[in-house]
Amino acid sequence: VQLQASGGGLVQAGGSLRLSCAVSGRIFSNYVMGWFRQAPGKEREFVASIRWGDGRTSYADSVKGRFNIFRNNAKNTVDLQMNSLKSEDTANYYCAARGDWSTAYEHWGRGTQVTVSS
Repeated sequence: VQLQASGGGLVQAGGSLRLSCAVSGRIFSNYVMGWFRQAPGKEREFVASIRWGDGRTSYADSVKGRFNIFRNNAKNTVDLQMNSLKSEDTANYYCAARGDWSTAYEHWGRGTQVTVSS
């Protein structure tokens, strides 16, 4: 499984941005796709996830109601729509994948930088 994140950039606070994670290789219905982020000087943190087969989603409390994760089956991507962005959302965003039998994400893509100016 190979993952490639894109869509990062500079946006003003209150604005929106959509990240996309291109997925290549074989993904099974019991895979979980996740988005994580890491800000300078901070540990990497979970943002959102979606189960590939049934679309079940999970969000960090800090992004609930503002971010939406969804699959684009036609393009084989997992997208993260980010609305009402705040300066604290500034980070390098990564997409990752794991089987639902594991708690550890084993496949990671390169990050894409999101910078929110206040």
